[in-house]
Amino acid sequence: MKALTKTDFNFPGQKSVYHGKVRDVYNINGEKLVMVATDRISAFDVVLPEGIPYKGQMLNQIAAKFLDATTDICPNWKMATPDPMVTVGVLCEGFPVEMIVRGYLCGSAWRTYKSGVREICGVKLPDGMRENEKFPEPIVTPTTKAEMGLHDEDISKEEILKQGLATPEEYEVLEKYTLALFKRGTEIAAERGLILVDTKYEFGKHNGIIYLMDEIHTPDSSRYFYSEGYQDRFEKGEPQKQLSKEFVREWLMENGFQGKDGQKVPEMTPAIVQSISDRYIELFENITGEKFVKEDTSNIAERIEKNVMNFLTK
Repeated sequence: MKALTKTDFNFPGQKSVYHGKVRDVYNINGEKLVMVATDRISAFDVVLPEGIPYKGQMLNQIAAKFLDATTDICPNWKMATPDPMVTVGVLCEGFPVEMIVRGYLCGSAWRTYKSGVREICGVKLPDGMRENEKFPEPIVTPTTKAEMGLHDEDISKEEILKQGLATPEEYEVLEKYTLALFKRGTEIAAERGLILVDTKYEFGKHNGIIYLMDEIHTPDSSRYFYSEGYQDRFEKGEPQKQLSKEFVREWLMENGFQGKDGQKVPEMTPAIVQSISDRYIELFENITGEKFVKEDTSNIAERIEKNVMNFLTK
């Protein structure tokens, strides 16, 4: 099994390339983006040294499926998926915020709450809530979109408007789309015996219209619980059975790594890499309700280049 951890394509009309933590994004003529979901994996804002076979394919295919399933809610950037690891879409000017929506009190929100804070991103929270408890209604807790290597910071609606990161009219649309997408994601998850706990959306503008961009409802951008046993575990105060990349973070923490200065990433043996790949396949099949079909990985870069070239030149 081979993994694609770096790309260096030169497509017709290519103006620039941006290498993110997981995705490599090629700008074509300032009009289109070719987004390659690599097999890189990141945790604690650090790209880990080994790639995870099939991870990019899984993320790209989950995102494409959910983008197609939400076109009635809002326009999105996707034009085509010429390769299992590639989405080609409309170039948008992104808003410098990520719209995070939470249906349950967990993760960083729980850690903040547990420390005594009762307001997150301008949203007031009641006393007496417990970890993994469902909110009466989903809450929107945006973050700034930080530059590479920096952490995203919580931000309130008021601060977004004050800093001019979005106009009041734009923000109203962002929030409306965010809640509607989360509702749809929640309904699809429920059909698969899952709970969509929290997720993030990114939006941008193209010709003055707000588009949904990037990935959606993948295990890298979302947290899922299994519905079965949720209530029982919650009442007993036990950890929930999760479908997200939280298991990777847990493995790193057990081995003394949390992305802090001076800490070393534990050795990623072939067995560890295989187990992470297997878990991602489990995530894919649970989230989509479909069997995962492994693409040929003998020469991934060559395959991607050929498929994208065919698309761009047709």
